[in-house]
Amino acid sequence: MAKRILIVDDNELMIEVMTYILLGNGYQVAASTHVQQIFRIIKACHPDLVILDIDSAGMDGRELCRLIKLNRATKNLRVIVCSENEENEAPESQKGAPDDVLQKPFGMNSLIRKVQLQLAA
Repeated sequence: MAKRILIVDDNELMIEVMTYILLGNGYQVAASTHVQQIFRIIKACHPDLVILDIDSAGMDGRELCRLIKLNRATKNLRVIVCSENEENEAPESQKGAPDDVLQKPFGMNSLIRKVQLQLAA
């Protein structure tokens, strides 16, 4: 059974690009631009991995990741945040930190490598 990935980003083009890449590599993909409804979306699609934009409109991706990681129901969900700024890399030991950071712009191989690494963990 294919692993499910949820992409949450306010940029529809970015969602389209990542969806195309991930579908082409055998993953099931759900996507949303509605950052504020993240927990409802997670409950509905049961993803194995969430990819968040760190600069989503309406909510900071670091804060959203922290909420996911500190929530009893979603604390074990793997999270990759996408960032254009290298300074946004959170220390892995920080409570609520993402499991990985994908630097924008990214290549197809970089995205797939990070996804594979997190789904294997």
